[in-house]
Amino acid sequence: MKRPWFDTRPVDERFLEEAPVRLVAAFAISRPAASVWADLTGDNPLSWCRILDRVTWTSERPFGVGTTREVVALKGLNVFHERFFRWEEGRRKSFTVQKASAPLAKAFAEDYLVEPSGDASCTFTWTVAYEPSTVGKPGDAINKRLLSSLFKDTQKFYGATWLR
Repeated sequence: MKRPWFDTRPVDERFLEEAPVRLVAAFAISRPAASVWADLTGDNPLSWCRILDRVTWTSERPFGVGTTREVVALKGLNVFHERFFRWEEGRRKSFTVQKASAPLAKAFAEDYLVEPSGDASCTFTWTVAYEPSTVGKPGDAINKRLLSSLFKDTQKFYGATWLR
């Protein structure tokens, strides 16, 4: 059976500040920024996040603006096709979801910012921003909880200190 796909509205960096729903976590991590960046751009990014089954790059390296990936979440219940609209190698990357297999959001974007705080430490700020769809609004409390688990899993994986 063929999976249905639902288009989402394309967004840019303004949406990360202005979205109706914004979840932001910042972590102090006792690892060099380059190491954390490598985890976020490696062959198995976010493998420590329990709600994510698989994250697959669908673009060739080197990555940059226009890079795409597919994310399978919640035991295949939802699949996302993502496109990166910002890529500052070693520091920052942001994507928008182009299509999703469930119509839960009108628009969805994430931003990953990794900033050195010393030779062997960094700050990682992760922003999730979205606009729920009419279908997604009733389950928004559950969606927020599921998305917040990404932050909890990241804190645990790195043994990080929450900054916000």
